Amino acid sequence: MMDLGLVSIITPTWNCARFIEETIQSVLAQTYQNWEMIIMDDCSTDNTYEVVKPYIDKDNRIQYRCNEKNSGAAITRNNALKIARGKWIAFLDSDDLWMPIKLEKQLMFMIKNNYSFTYHDYVEIDESSKEIGIYVSGKKKVNRFDMFSCCWPGCLSVMYDASKIGLIQINDIKKNNDTAIWLKIIKKSDCYLLKEKLGLYRRRKGSITPPDIKTKIKWHYTLFRKAEKLSPLTASFWMCMNIIGNMYKKIFYVRKYRIK
Repeated sequence: MMDLGLVSIITPTWNCARFIEETIQSVLAQTYQNWEMIIMDDCSTDNTYEVVKPYIDKDNRIQYRCNEKNSGAAITRNNALKIARGKWIAFLDSDDLWMPIKLEKQLMFMIKNNYSFTYHDYVEIDESSKEIGIYVSGKKKVNRFDMFSCCWPGCLSVMYDASKIGLIQINDIKKNNDTAIWLKIIKKSDCYLLKEKLGLYRRRKGSITPPDIKTKIKWHYTLFRKAEKLSPLTASFWMCMNIIGNMYKKIFYVRKYRIK
């Protein structure tokens, strides 16, 4: 297909040697081939590098970098974004997967409609890469209020036009750091949904998903207080809006289906 510009794929990783090879293979399988994959390692203590090395030796589109010290996902994403060269920025965590037509479909969708910020549907899988019967979609158009009220995009589904949005850097928060990126971008562009299943999000034991509602509330407050530097009152308002917004999303846009 025609060259639509370089896509920089941001892949932070930490101790994901079990899964990262399959993630890389899902990128290599893309029908759109003008990409660079920036694997930014947050000082893994497993054999991540040994798993990745054969791929970086064989394909110069795949880069491996490592933080000077363990710094957390926010700083790791920041470091990868600083060296990204692409017109387009996409995100793929080191345990998630893309469908082969993901890049092609999303790029065509953005160019055809002149969109700068988009996301798409995905399904959830387990540690064995088997679907677990959860399909996640979202609103057709997400504006600033919508994004502040609820994290609509899954990280693996986001793509934005860096030539229009510019370099995004976020404050060092330990959780919800992907949402912090979307909150920066939404101030410059609305976000549009490509209603097609193009990704596989892995649910696994030991996930960073909050274990209880109190922890979720704390993390949402920190997102708005520290990442967005809002006043305590305003941060509390958006924290409450997120509780409502996420409930709304789960009721109307997260669907369970039967595994055949």
